[in-house]
Parts: sequence; structure tokens; C-alpha cells
Amino acid sequence: MWLSGKQYPKHSCINDFRSKRLKKHIHQLFTQVVVMLVELGYVSLDVQYIDGTKIESMANRYSFVWKKSVERYKSSLENKISSILDQIEHGITDDSQSQNNEPRPFDSEELKKRIAQINKSDNAEDNTTKKLVKELEEKHLPKLEEYEQKLEDIGDNRNSCSKTDKEATFMRMKEDHMKNGQLKPAYNVQISTEDQFITHYCIYQNPNDTRTFIDYLKGFLNRYNKQSKEVVADSGYGSEENYEYLEKEQVEHYVKYNYFHAEHKNSFKINPYRVENLYYNEEGDYFVCPMGQQMNFVEEYKKRNASGYESTIRKYRAVNCRNCHIRGRCFKGKGNRSIEVNFKLRAFKQTARKNLDSEKGLVHRSKRPVEPEAIFGQIKYNKGFNRFKLKGIKGVSLEFGLLAIAINIGKMIKKIEEKTLKTHILVKFLILASIITSKCCNNFKYQSSAI
Repeated sequence: MWLSGKQYPKHSCINDFRSKRLKKHIHQLFTQVVVMLVELGYVSLDVQYIDGTKIESMANRYSFVWKKSVERYKSSLENKISSILDQIEHGITDDSQSQNNEPRPFDSEELKKRIAQINKSDNAEDNTTKKLVKELEEKHLPKLEEYEQKLEDIGDNRNSCSKTDKEATFMRMKEDHMKNGQLKPAYNVQISTEDQFITHYCIYQNPNDTRTFIDYLKGFLNRYNKQSKEVVADSGYGSEENYEYLEKEQVEHYVKYNYFHAEHKNSFKINPYRVENLYYNEEGDYFVCPMGQQMNFVEEYKKRNASGYESTIRKYRAVNCRNCHIRGRCFKGKGNRSIEVNFKLRAFKQTARKNLDSEKGLVHRSKRPVEPEAIFGQIKYNKGFNRFKLKGIKGVSLEFGLLAIAINIGKMIKKIEEKTLKTHILVKFLILASIITSKCCNNFKYQSSAI
């Protein structure tokens, strides 16, 4: 302030530069910083330690819009509109009679056309018709447009949005101060780290880490025109679809899956009732239950997940479990025990288990918790960044990009200072060693001459 003569830029000046000019170039600037770190030898981009966290949006916490509720209200409104149109066109005045009809899907454009047709008809001057048309135009049409807009804001891949930040999704947060599991408007932030430098980041509206994994890796490839040789992630990313993509791209992966740690416990290994521990005869294509009974193949079907990926599930069933004396411990259902097996996923898990239990896998497993988790701790607790201040994906990406650049530059400066300090200590040690050596040599010469 003294150097500038108490002249300082206004908030609007800084905000315009940030939101209008910098927003277009933030990803390129972040990439250039990481490329500089590669040239200086701090990172190699050969390995990614991937993890995600949810950071709260600046939206009002009680401005939620739920997709299922909007669809239910819209369906009820369509039913009312249909009954009113029937009254106008067929002269039905008994509302209770038309309320029992199935709701007919309506959109606002179609309703506008129907209203225009009614206004041009011969019955337009009728008082009852005028009253019903007015109800459609002033009450139901605006509400129908409102529901359509809300569903458009939510989109096909989400189940909620916020009124004050339409691109934010309500997610369950770790920072639950009320201790009631309340959902809050937030964004899913995914990052890659190497030696605790942020090498890649992306913002998602989907709270599920599994659904973001493939798109995130493609983003890394687009950013640097290369894919890392190794990928390390926790069990939140272990799925058949993700494993298949990693093998297709020939990426050496150390990605955990559900029950990975449980499989190493004795209670899991000695449990004879778990599907994972049942003996499978590959030639005969059957499993053997704990009592030695064959579980034969019944059917095969396809299962599609939310992203459209299809898995092949094979079903096996025991012949007779009626008089089995361990039935209560084996399963709780009615009839004979049935199991569903995904052999493709079992093979992927076997490969993942082999990688994770290898010597290199143990090293990566020990480093993964202190790589991205340390960055998240620095962001949320050291820097106090617990909530975004800008709206929308672009605004949030800009805000986090600036933060990631700051963290990388700060980390680089700290390493330079540590290296300089070590160099100074080494120089002082060498000088001290040379002085001691010279004194010892002089003392030895003096003693030799005296003798």
C-alpha cells in the first residue's frame, strides 16, 4: 500500500480478469506449470495417484431440486391438463370422472398449440371455455414450463440440482457438522498427484468416483498427449468397466476393489459359505457348495449399469437344499441356494490382486494414502478452502485451477529451499572438515619433527 501510494485495484477489476479473461486459459496455464516441473525433474508423469473429494458449492444448502419429485409433480400436472382439455373438447364438467384417466405426457409447446387451436374454435366465446383456457394459460402452462426447465437443468445423469447453482449436485459430505447425513450442493473434485505435486485435476457433477474414472484418464491423455504408465487408486475405482479400459490401454494399474482388504483376513478365508471360497469345476461348469452338492448352471443374462456398460452374469443353483442341516448358515432365502457370478470381473480382480500384492504394489499402496490425501488436507485445513466461491463447472474449474497452480509453485519453492539449505550445510561441513584435517596434519608434522 505504501509503494502504490494507497492505490489499489477494485474488486470488480480483479474479478473481471479472473472470470472473463483467465477462465479460458486456466487449463493451459496449469498444464504449462506441470510441464515446467517435468523439465526441472520434480515429476515424470509416469505414475498417477488418483483420489477424489467433495467440495461444497457456494449455493444455498436448502435450494434443492429433486428429479423424482419434479417428475411426480409434472405427471400430476399433465393429468390435470389432460382433464381440462377433455372438458373443453368434449364438454365434460365432472372433474372426478376425468381424474381417473392415465396421465398423458405434455410439453409446453404442445400445450401452447392446443390453446391456440381452442381460441380459434367456435367454442372460444363460451364462458366455461374462457375460464378453463385462462386457467391453462395463467396457472398450468407456467408451472409446466418451470418443471421442464428444472428437468433440463438436472439432465439425464443426475438426480438433483440447486436453484442457486444449477450445475451443483447434492452429495453426502464427510464434513457433516450436523451429524444427520444431510446432503449438500457440491462438486466431485478428482486429482492426480506425483511426489505430492498435482499433475491433473477435473471437476464432476457425479458423486460416484467409479463413473468418473475413464473420463478422467482420457482428460489426462488429452492434456499431455500421453498416458501415464502406472495408475494407483483405491477401491472406489475398482469396477469391471474400469479394469477393462485399463487393460485395453495397456496401463499398469494398482487399483483396489471391494473386499480387497477383507480377503486378507482369516475370517474371510475360512468362511466356506462365501461365493469367493466355493470350489468351481471349470470342465463341468459347476460350483460345489459347502456340503459337497453341485450347483449347476441355470441361466446367463446381461446387466447394464448407469453408464451403459454391459456385464455378463451367470447364475448357478443347488439341486436340493431342503434337508441340509447347515442351510441357515449357508443362506437365508427360500428354495434352493442360487449364486450369481461375473467371471470376467473375477479375472480382473485376480490380476488386480496379483499387482497389488507384488513388491511394487506394496510400495504404491504405502505411498497412495500420503499422496492425494496430503494435498486434500493442505487444501481444506491448511488453506481453509472448504467451499467454492464461483458458480458452475467453468467457474469451479477456474477456482480450483488457480489453487492447484499455487500449491505446485509453493511445493517447488519449498523443495528449492530445502536443496539450497542442504547445499549450504554440505559446504559448511566440507569447510569444517578441511580445517580439522589441516590442523591434524600440522599437528602430526610438529610431532614428527620433535621426535
